[in-house]
Amino acid sequence: MNQRTELIEDREYDTVASSAMHVTKQILNVQHVVIIQPYIKWGPRKNPTKPDLLLQEAEALVRSLPRWNIELSMKVPVETLDKRQLFGTGKLEELKGIIQARQETGTPLTCVFISKGTLTYGQKQTLEQVFRLPVMDRYSVVVQILRLHAVSMEAKLQVALAELPYIWSQVKDQEGSAKGGGRIFLSDSQRQMLQLRERKLRNELATIRSHRELLRNRRRQKNFPVVAVVGYTNAGKTSLIKALTEEQSLQPRDQLFATLDVTAHAGLLPCKLEVLYMDTVGFMADIPTGLIECFVATLEDAMLADVIVHVQDMAHENCAEQRAHVERTLGKLMQQGNNGDRALTPERIINVGNKIDLVADPADLRMDSDGEQQRLHLISSRTLVGVHELLLEVERRVLHATGRQRMVIRVPMGGQELPWLYKNAAVTESAADPNNAERLLVSVVITEAKLQQFRHLFIRNRG
Repeated sequence: MNQRTELIEDREYDTVASSAMHVTKQILNVQHVVIIQPYIKWGPRKNPTKPDLLLQEAEALVRSLPRWNIELSMKVPVETLDKRQLFGTGKLEELKGIIQARQETGTPLTCVFISKGTLTYGQKQTLEQVFRLPVMDRYSVVVQILRLHAVSMEAKLQVALAELPYIWSQVKDQEGSAKGGGRIFLSDSQRQMLQLRERKLRNELATIRSHRELLRNRRRQKNFPVVAVVGYTNAGKTSLIKALTEEQSLQPRDQLFATLDVTAHAGLLPCKLEVLYMDTVGFMADIPTGLIECFVATLEDAMLADVIVHVQDMAHENCAEQRAHVERTLGKLMQQGNNGDRALTPERIINVGNKIDLVADPADLRMDSDGEQQRLHLISSRTLVGVHELLLEVERRVLHATGRQRMVIRVPMGGQELPWLYKNAAVTESAADPNNAERLLVSVVITEAKLQQFRHLFIRNRG
């Protein structure tokens, strides 16, 4: 067993993680979940997203885990999300009564999911004492989902690293708490284990990142243009890539965070130029900073892409807020990440409105909330409406971003010029020259550097 595998299969760590987060390796075990969506009813900290939509997203998170069943879900108004006792005494007793009444009907309940980014140790302890059930927050539920979808070693290591800030925060909150009972006790050896684990994880991820940079450099040497496909989770990114590349092996899933690893898929533009489409992890609101930062590495390819395609679910009631969240997150990542000095300019981004087949009047989708016309390509990845027009726009942006140009080059038949062009440029068409039977007219898409190289090798040598 190598070091990376040992980091994933660590029983001592699993014991600590289970105590702090209520997460388990037995993700596929049946769970019967109560969902409580707290929301601030008024004031400057009120969420612009409607409580019903917040609850729907919380339910979608739970449904992303096989055999996790929603037995009860409800919205609960609160004054603030920061009080030690999240709910008032009266509301807490009311919730306790609702849960007990459901249990008395014979419905098995195994945990309560409070749909808040991170609960403090004190908040969680109070709720668990009242409900007499394990309590999970969004951080711990999302970690469960990420564990399920982590396929590559890199993704597994990133999930493992993402868990540590949460565990430390729970221990820190507990140390400042006066109450006893249900405490997370860490021995000195366990603390040292967590510190050593974090160092090892960061070192392993740094090694993987260096390897990723090597692969990225090789792609640059081969002059492969890169198109990153980003968007809110479940917006249809994988479906769009399947439509653009006609790659039948891609199987999109109607799940949150279904794509965790960044994967590359080759496709041809109409001009025969080969590009790489990068499928990325989905964005989601109210994900704690500790989780986002651990996945910056997986989004480096998006930050360095020649063109970024931002996919939006036009059938979702909260589409505008989802779009704004992705734009804000991209902006932050560009500021803090390695973006190769590339600015997030409008020319680099293609905004795509997906799932228009699920919308009654797609024509209205081009107008924003202020009645202004949006630069938006409306498509359906399922019916392929608008996909060809989008592909032409991707081609235009890629040619502009990479400094490629279309041209027709006259070459002799049987010479070395044609094989060289096939190797170093995208050949769209070749046909006999109607004015010279010994020549071919070759339509190509070529970079300025390769064009100069062609001239140096073949045209100057003719003189």
